Formats: sequence, structure tokens, C-alpha cells
Amino acid sequence: MLACRKRLGYGIWIRQAKAMRTTYMAKDKEIERKWYVIDATGIPLGRLASEVARILRGKHKSIYTPHVDTGDHVIVINASRVLLTGNKLQQKFYYRHSGYPGGLKKVRYDRLLAQKPERVVYLAVKRMLPANRLGRSMLKKLKIYAGAEHPHAAQNPDKLEYNPKRVAK
Repeated sequence: MLACRKRLGYGIWIRQAKAMRTTYMAKDKEIERKWYVIDATGIPLGRLASEVARILRGKHKSIYTPHVDTGDHVIVINASRVLLTGNKLQQKFYYRHSGYPGGLKKVRYDRLLAQKPERVVYLAVKRMLPANRLGRSMLKKLKIYAGAEHPHAAQNPDKLEYNPKRVAK
């Protein structure tokens, strides 16, 4: 109970008890993690990445706590079949820098998708998570595979159906 003062009149105050409400904060020991499989075939990259990031953060759960890793494990299959809308395959670039003067490297997304399709999905999800140690621990629960096969059958993952609000043309 929290005490607060209430004014009754000129110079007259009384103490009144006020009930305190507390928000539930999840503890590490209370979290139950599930495994999900998402098929990336024909899904736009940004929509896939935002859905995966939401599950990794745990925002789909009622026990979501911002400073605790409450998320689940996600397996993304068929990453090579992810969709980029418009002319992004030819116009969008992936940039990285070596740290040396003039060390900026850029690769077009069509080449990156052909060579390392897992990297395309990984970078999109990584940039939607917090940029701190909590985000790095969430990213460890993400498994990405270019093909339809994955070695995590022992975890009995649930198939997560993607339900788009809008379908990209």
C-alpha cells in the first residue's frame, strides 16, 4: 500500500491508503520456448523479417517483457526463394566497410541472393532486433537454410503459416 495525502479543506489534510498496481515481469526460469518453422517461398523479405523478429523478441506472447529474452526459436527454410518487390533485386545494395580508408564494398542483392541467400534473411532480421546484447542473444535462436531441409526435426517445430495482409505483385 502506498500512502498519499488528500486535502479536505483549508489546512486540513488526511492520509489515505492507495493500492499499488504492479506489472508482471517474466523471469528467465519461467519462460517456455517453442520452435517454429517458416517457409520463405514467395514471401516479401521485409514482411518475413518483421514476423521473424516479432517471434524472436516474444511479442506474440502474453508474458512479453522488454528487458528479458522471452522469444521462441525460429527456423526459416527456402531462404533462396524469398521475394524482393519492384526493382530491388537490381537497385538495392548490401554495403560493408573494412575499416580502412576506401574500404567500402557493395554487392547487389541479386548476386547476394544467388551466392548467400541465408545472409539476406539474416541481415534483414538482425536490423529489426535491438542493437545490444539482448538482440544478439535473440539472434542466436534464428536458424536459416537455403533449401527445404533442416536438421532440427528432433525439436518438433510447429509450422507457422504466413498470413499476408497485402499480397505483393
